[in-house]
Amino acid sequence: MYKLSGVTKNYAKGREKVAALRGVDLVVEDAEWLAIQGPTGHGKSTLLQILGGLDRPSAGIVDFDGRDLAQLREAEVTRVRATSVGFVFQTFNLIPTLSAQENVEAALVPLHVSATARRERAAIALDSVGLGDRLRHVPGELSGGQQQRVAIARALVKEPKVLLADEPTGNLDEDTRDEIIGLLEVMWRERGLTMVVVTHDSTIARRAQRIGVMKNGRLNFKQPAQAQPAQVQPAQAQSSGLQPPDLPAADRPPAADGPPAGSVLAD
Repeated sequence: MYKLSGVTKNYAKGREKVAALRGVDLVVEDAEWLAIQGPTGHGKSTLLQILGGLDRPSAGIVDFDGRDLAQLREAEVTRVRATSVGFVFQTFNLIPTLSAQENVEAALVPLHVSATARRERAAIALDSVGLGDRLRHVPGELSGGQQQRVAIARALVKEPKVLLADEPTGNLDEDTRDEIIGLLEVMWRERGLTMVVVTHDSTIARRAQRIGVMKNGRLNFKQPAQAQPAQVQPAQAQSSGLQPPDLPAADRPPAADGPPAGSVLAD
């Protein structure tokens, strides 16, 4: 899947040069789950951005399925991101004026999927993460855990090969954290995803197959402890192969008067 060789990333800070990555070598196999830990500011998120084609290295090779992302034209990298890579972020990055369904649909717009097919696929994706009854709710009407479920549905609706998650539970309480990482684990197993998760949380990292540690821009590895079982149980449901999990009290949205607002998706 990925093979990185001698990857460096330098940033200019005034007259100084800051080395975010220093000669990173990394192989990530198909369907592998890799967790990346390390102190703040030591290159974790930079590495994830380079894996996802959101940034380019200053030097080195970023081989993704036989293509060097560092050498592709911007339009080609954009196409790789749109078709093959799903992203989940700590802050959810949902559009506040769009409904849950419209936020998920947005991931399909660059793929030129028809409006009808977008709506159908977004509804199925939301149902698979337990939000089949929240299609028309805007982010402000959803709890933090539910917003992250929408973000996961948006990342997976295009059926990517890779899921990249940057502190996906960083804004969640402990119980909701366990539910979200359990959901990600089920999706990883059921869909055969390659998953790279950046996290400060050792409880999450120990569930991965490998743990990489970034320090001073260099990547080293340690063996994880025995992973804990997922908190969400897989089952059969439509094309996703999953049934929506029950939502606990901590994950329920605040009460809202009247029907939720939402705008019609015309990204």
